[in-house]
Amino acid sequence: MAPSAHAQTVSAGPVVAAGNTLLSIAAEGKVARPPDLAVFNAGVTTQGKTAAEALTENAQRMTAVIAALKKAGIAERDIQTSNLSVNPVYGQPKRLPDGSYEQQDPVIIGYQATNQVSVRQRKLDQYGRVIDTLVSAGANQVNGPSFMIDSPEGALDEARVAAMTKARARADLYAKAAGLRVVRILSISENGGWAPPPQPPIMFARAEMASAPKASPVAAGELEMTVTVNVSYELAP
Repeated sequence: MAPSAHAQTVSAGPVVAAGNTLLSIAAEGKVARPPDLAVFNAGVTTQGKTAAEALTENAQRMTAVIAALKKAGIAERDIQTSNLSVNPVYGQPKRLPDGSYEQQDPVIIGYQATNQVSVRQRKLDQYGRVIDTLVSAGANQVNGPSFMIDSPEGALDEARVAAMTKARARADLYAKAAGLRVVRILSISENGGWAPPPQPPIMFARAEMASAPKASPVAAGELEMTVTVNVSYELAP
């Protein structure tokens, strides 16, 4: 029996007509928008002689913090536990007269309990007031905010249109400089829409924040979203 033949398909890149030229352009489109969402972490850290003591006090204070969040207008769906932990607290080793420290196994002198929630603040003009309310309610840890856009697709689509417009203008420029004209688009690819990652914490609150001014000033600024497209054109005389 004769061996069967297997057809193979070889994928090729963009094909241009004889005498024509391939031009590849990478163009970037940018759009700036004010953020409409602030994400931050808030919580309580307590200490006690036993793990149960630290956790009991923590639960009482954290219940008050969550109640304060809801009273400030934060929806329940925008409050999510991000950390709940209990850890031992070790005493410092005894220092000897020669300046060295006594070699001994670590001694547990108490326990530390931490409970934190991740919060999405949708009313940015109330962010500072919400933080002050949390501190007054007993929160001694606040980290954030990370400013975001809740639904960025619309802005990213504008950036895509801007990138394509820029790519075509650049293609026309190159074609004219070479004495050619743009015939058609051969391919389009996108490197992916980009929005700024969450910003590093700019606020860290502890017990001493109870004397913070009312209300804490917060500047949201703008976020810039970027899309890069790669477009191949066929140029002809």
